[in-house]
Amino acid sequence: MRRRRARRFLPVLRPRAGLKLARELRAGRVGELARALPSGVEDPGFEILLRRIDRSPVFGGNRIEVYTRGEDAFAAMREAVAGAEREILLESYIFKDDAIGRRVLEAAAAAARRGVAVRVLTDAVGSLGTRAGLWRELEQQGVEFQLFNPFFARPWWLQPFRDHRKILVADRRIAFTGGMNIGEEYGSPGRKPGQTWRDTHVRVEGPAAWEMAVVFAEGWTRTGGRPFALEPLAAEAAMGPGARILVLDSRPWRGHTESAAVLAAIVGAARRTVWLTNAYFAPGRLAVDLLGEAVRRGVDVRLLLPGWTDVPLLRHAAHGYYAGLLARGVRLFEYGGHVLHAKSLVADGYVAVVGSTNLDFRSFTFNAECNLVILDRATGGTMEEVFRRDLETAEEILPESWRRRSPAHRLGDRAARWLSPFL
Repeated sequence: MRRRRARRFLPVLRPRAGLKLARELRAGRVGELARALPSGVEDPGFEILLRRIDRSPVFGGNRIEVYTRGEDAFAAMREAVAGAEREILLESYIFKDDAIGRRVLEAAAAAARRGVAVRVLTDAVGSLGTRAGLWRELEQQGVEFQLFNPFFARPWWLQPFRDHRKILVADRRIAFTGGMNIGEEYGSPGRKPGQTWRDTHVRVEGPAAWEMAVVFAEGWTRTGGRPFALEPLAAEAAMGPGARILVLDSRPWRGHTESAAVLAAIVGAARRTVWLTNAYFAPGRLAVDLLGEAVRRGVDVRLLLPGWTDVPLLRHAAHGYYAGLLARGVRLFEYGGHVLHAKSLVADGYVAVVGSTNLDFRSFTFNAECNLVILDRATGGTMEEVFRRDLETAEEILPESWRRRSPAHRLGDRAARWLSPFL
């Protein structure tokens, strides 16, 4: 009798580069399949549809914590670093030499001194304002460091490609991701509330953390980092109770088409609500049509976008889509008080998406990104509560007032929308 081999997940990212997504699973068509699911996002077929699109496993047995304050998120991250016994993987688009950056450096150095393997990867453009001495300090403390796509070290035509991920993995057991870079603008002791950016980050404890280590390894080796071993994960480890997670990652030439299709499937399968928060919104006509189609089905579709931003031109680019969205019945809100930097979605209080992807041309063409698609009623409820709380400091954009904006504003919106693919 032949012995049955135990099932394992191999440390290989999917979808693989070069594979084309079936036409019926692409963003423009997958909504038909999603709408046909009897129970929407909670239907067993919905998870199957996600796996068909991304060709990746959905990991069960995870515990989730959601952070909307930088102080809370960074405290939890430092705790995970302090508790790591074997390995710390940190990937951040921006790593600043400020109070938060210094605390992270100190925690990483302390871990390296006690024998933990520490690897740090950051983007050359994102961290352009960080002095080179910080990287030397990391290496002097025993931390392995890589800079993604540095200037003059790659051909000019590769310079638009950036590593926009925000990942921390401790011992392949605990992981963090979301919109927060390493910087004190997300909140630090002594910083005034009105100066603190609003963002969302999540902590994951469970087998999805292993997959995020695999995501990190891709960026690390592609930028010249010394490869490190990644053992397969037993399938049984991902079958326990708790949140079920699809790790939705992408980089140039891999995964962007699938990421767009997963988001389209969520919108198509939603029956009650689609509440979306995004920092840099310039999505294209297809996204506007998909959201409008959901409204026609009776779904409450709301977008929370920045009322004030660090990139004013992108806010104008978002304004170029407002008229079409309002005409389709989508409710629009602009967040007040300070910069909105979060990238999240919650549908029917059950599916939540948290990560680094903006709904703009750059995130779906040039950037490496990482998001978690979380299937969990408790997390979905938390994300709904966060959205409601954000609306308390937001202003709704109404069709009547929007039509009365000045000719100069209209011209700026139109020009920024045309320029959005280049921003």
